[in-house]
Amino acid sequence: MKKKTTLSWVLYDFGNSAFATTVMAAVLPVFYYDVAAVGANQDLAASFWGYSQSIAVLIVAILAPILGAISDYSAAKKRFLQFFAYMGMIASILLAFVGEGDYIFASILLIIGTIGFSGGNVFYDAFLPEIAKEGDMDKVSAAGFAWGYIGGGVLLAINILMILKFDWFGIANATAASQLAFVTVGIWWFLFSLPLFRNIHEEKKQVVKRDKSYVAIGFSRVVTTFKDIKQYKQLLIFLLAFWMYNDGISTIIKMATIYGRDIGIDGNSLIVALLITQFIGIPCTFFFGWLASKITAKKALLISLYAYTGIVLLGYFMTSALHFYLLAICVGVVQGGAQSLSRSIYGRMVPEHKHAEFFGFYGISSKFAAIFGPFLFGLVGQLLGSSRYGIISLLVFFIGGILLLRFVNIEKGIADAARQNPASEAGVY
Repeated sequence: MKKKTTLSWVLYDFGNSAFATTVMAAVLPVFYYDVAAVGANQDLAASFWGYSQSIAVLIVAILAPILGAISDYSAAKKRFLQFFAYMGMIASILLAFVGEGDYIFASILLIIGTIGFSGGNVFYDAFLPEIAKEGDMDKVSAAGFAWGYIGGGVLLAINILMILKFDWFGIANATAASQLAFVTVGIWWFLFSLPLFRNIHEEKKQVVKRDKSYVAIGFSRVVTTFKDIKQYKQLLIFLLAFWMYNDGISTIIKMATIYGRDIGIDGNSLIVALLITQFIGIPCTFFFGWLASKITAKKALLISLYAYTGIVLLGYFMTSALHFYLLAICVGVVQGGAQSLSRSIYGRMVPEHKHAEFFGFYGISSKFAAIFGPFLFGLVGQLLGSSRYGIISLLVFFIGGILLLRFVNIEKGIADAARQNPASEAGVY
């Protein structure tokens, strides 16, 4: 049963990663710049894209801890996961109706889809401590990211072929092929979500009397969790570090393609480079899971962040498609490792019976992080007249994250979580 539930959990990442690759990272940024933003000021297209990303994650950041607390109290993680997943699937399919000049419509659907994708991941991540033993968490978390690379990469490869060779598929032109690619994302996401929806069941919880609505309970528990998290000093420091460096990572993921388009690299080269990132990431994510077992997860994570600092510096000087390909390879080497190790390190330090609630904080950390990076990128690029200055501004997030992470004592954080008395966590509302 454990193998079946673990596989079902991993397959959801296989499915929903298509949104991250085709919609957020590869096809939609080029489509947004070349089609949706036609008629708008092209010099500001990259900034509009960054602002849309920031609005989306701001909404998710506000919702994440509340929904996490509610789902933890009501044992409804799977229901919330389904709701947000369907929201993302539908938004992806509706992107097919975006045409020339429809950048506002495209931004609205991007915001709705991102809310679905990111909101669903709050509850998806919260299942990790329930399906994996403490000693297997690095391995299972890495497997989720690695299979996510595979799933997102396979569909992206199909979508690239559709766009480059649209006549093979009987499609009128590359624009129509891009619109059809958005439909395939929704369908792909749906199909590979079905095993999780069917096979994963939440741990049974003691029924607790309540005299408030779930919304009121959610807000109440958010306030309580803000107070409780201060008891876990190492976890709090790690969250602050994660907030910083994940800002840089998420901004690179979301802004790299439109940045490349803005400095003159053709759209097809950009999309192919993102495909390279996906498939380089598959073995490298597993490699970082293995490396963590040899040198500790913290040291492996720091290595990935040092690499990201170099990527940002090199990105500032990028001028050709070859440069973008080389940087795409570098990102592929470290991206999955940084994300999977962050999730597993955090999962180790979360106290029992607080999984969804504390993963709500993990969610809000990553979502609030993702607000400021794209916004800073867009603002700096707009004010200084070049998106190159936007990319170099991301250095502050990686340097800050590295400095904070060096102060985290993971073993002490695990011990702090183990000392927590589960009986005191129940509470009565």
